[in-house]
Amino acid sequence: MKILMVLTSHDTLGNTGRKTGFWLEEFAAPYYVFTDAGAQVTVVSPKGGQPPIDPKSDDPANQTPAQIRFKADKKAQDVLANTRKLDSVAAKDFDSVFYPGGHGPLWDLAENPLSIKLIEDFYTSGKPVAAVCHAPGVLRHVKHKGEPLVKGKRVSGFTNTEEEAVGLTKVVPFLVEDELRRLGGLFEKVADWQPFTVTDSRLITGQNPASSEVTAKALLHLIGSAKAAA
Repeated sequence: MKILMVLTSHDTLGNTGRKTGFWLEEFAAPYYVFTDAGAQVTVVSPKGGQPPIDPKSDDPANQTPAQIRFKADKKAQDVLANTRKLDSVAAKDFDSVFYPGGHGPLWDLAENPLSIKLIEDFYTSGKPVAAVCHAPGVLRHVKHKGEPLVKGKRVSGFTNTEEEAVGLTKVVPFLVEDELRRLGGLFEKVADWQPFTVTDSRLITGQNPASSEVTAKALLHLIGSAKAAA
């Protein structure tokens, strides 16, 4: 089983002068869900090398078991420090793709033609696509059969109220919940900061950082079902 993880290379939080990037839990928890299940994981980012970790996600108050494990795992740290470039991979070489969130993807991956085409290639070739928290925003320009991929599909992602709670409603280029609704997605959510994931056909989306593990597990389940049916 080969899983591709795509991380942001964007490290600037709008015009606030603050740093952003990917949310560490949203990489670490899925990475261990996949590798513990025996999957071969390849990690890429637009620029390659070490992608920016959102400093907020590494606050002492935000530590999770997966992050603590990651801090003691030299091999996983090396994987992260040496991500391959996004333009070096193709959907045909993997079983699935997973996008961790953090605010960074809203600026680069959401608008990146290579990322958009990659997701389209995965989906049209019958392979599952998963994204968590802000990462469902990377689907905004993705099409399937001429329509937005999310149109008519049950989806989740970082909610308007969660964005409001972190004070970035006016900073982000777009609100994930509003954008998915605008595109015709059937947006679903639970209470802020609670784990929640939705699977519709080959698309899996999770609401927030707490949803990273359940979203990764849902993806494994989908890959397993597809292999069993093949």
